[in-house]
Amino acid sequence: MNKKAISFVAVIILLPVMIIYSATTGSIDITAIDLIKGIFTGTNEDLNVIKDLRFPRIVISLLAGATLAVSGVLLQAVMRNPLAEPGIIGVSSGAGFFTLLMIALFPTFFFYAPLFAFIGGALAFLLVYTFSWKSGLNPLRMILIGVAINAVFTGLSELLSAQSANSMMSSISVTSSTLTMKTWKDVEVIALYGSIGLIVAFFLYAWCNHLSLKDETLKNLGFRVNRARFTISVVAVLLASVATAIAGMFTFVGLLIPHIGRALVGNDHKVLIPFSTLAGALLILTADTLGRTIMAPIEIPASIIMAIIGGPFLIFLLRKSDRIYGH
Repeated sequence: MNKKAISFVAVIILLPVMIIYSATTGSIDITAIDLIKGIFTGTNEDLNVIKDLRFPRIVISLLAGATLAVSGVLLQAVMRNPLAEPGIIGVSSGAGFFTLLMIALFPTFFFYAPLFAFIGGALAFLLVYTFSWKSGLNPLRMILIGVAINAVFTGLSELLSAQSANSMMSSISVTSSTLTMKTWKDVEVIALYGSIGLIVAFFLYAWCNHLSLKDETLKNLGFRVNRARFTISVVAVLLASVATAIAGMFTFVGLLIPHIGRALVGNDHKVLIPFSTLAGALLILTADTLGRTIMAPIEIPASIIMAIIGGPFLIFLLRKSDRIYGH
C-alpha cells in the first residue's frame, strides 16, 4: 500500500473507533457492546440519555470538523496562501457576530442562522481580500489584516453580548465552542447546509488544482480565473459559517488539516478534499472528547484544545516557510 492509501485507511479506522469511544465515555459510562445492543433493542435507559445528549454532540463535532477543514483547503487554494484559514482571517468571527445579531433581533429564526452567519463571513472575507489586494495578496499582509478584522468582529460580538442576558448566553455557545446541550435540531441545520457545501466543494477540485498556476497562464489557457475564485470562495465561506453558527468558533482546524493532508496524500484536491473531510471530523471529535473527559467533571471547550495545538503549529509554519513572508 502506498502512503495515500495507508493515510486513508488509518483515518477511516480511527474515525469509528473515536465515535464509539466518545459515545461510551463520560458521566454515563456504557460498554461498546451495550451501546450496539441498545441501539437495536432500545431497552437500555442510559442509551436514551446518550442518544439525546451525546449523539447530537458527536455528529455536530464531526460535521464542524469536516466543514472547517475543507473550508481551509478551499481558502488556501483561492489565495495561494498556506496560512489562509477561516478562524485566522476573520471569517469565523464575522460569521459569529452576525449569528449573535440574528439571535438578538430574530430569536425565532434559528433555522436561518447559517444564512446570517454566511453574510457575516462573506463580509469579513471581502474586507480581508479587498485590503490585501493592494499588495497582490501578500501572505503576511493578508494575515495581519485578517487578525485586525477578526479583532473588530470579536469586539462587536462582545459588545452585543453585553447588551442583554439572552445574547450573552447565546454568545457563550457561539464564541466558546462548548458543544454541550446540542440537540437533533442543531444536527439538522448543520447537516443540511454542511452537506451541500461539502458536496459542491468536491466537484470544485479541478478548479482548485488549476488555481495553483499563475493567473496569466490560466487566462491564456481560456480558464475563467475570477469566476473560479469567486465560486470557491463562496463555498469556503458557507462551510466556515455554518460550522460557526452551530458549533461555535474554532481556529486552526483549516490550517492544521490541509497541511497534514498535503504531507500525507499530496496536493491533488481530488484526494485532498475527501481526506480533509475525514481528518477534520476526526480532529474536532477528538478535541471535544478530550475536553469533556480529561478533567471531568470540568469541561474544557474544544476550541481551547484546538488553540493549544494550533498556536505552536502556526509559529512553526511562520518560521519554516519563506514564502509565508512574501519573499
